[in-house]
Amino acid sequence: MSSAIYDQVEIEDFTFDPDTQLFSYPCPCGDKFQILLDDLQDGEDIAVCPTCSLMVQVIFDQDDLEEYSQNIDQSANEAAIVV
Repeated sequence: MSSAIYDQVEIEDFTFDPDTQLFSYPCPCGDKFQILLDDLQDGEDIAVCPTCSLMVQVIFDQDDLEEYSQNIDQSANEAAIVV
């Protein structure tokens, strides 16, 4: 089994879902590469496609993750106000 990286992708090119805290990026097979915010914060930088097992390296700085963490906090506060 090969563990070669298919590509390197900037974090800004991923779609981020604050509810699931999941970053997604389209895979050539039609599915999506996925990685959790927690994994990135822990220093992981490989997003895997669950369908075809291709992998991409996520290019980011730890400082980039602060923006996404703040979005989660803001979403949680907005949800609390709606309730």
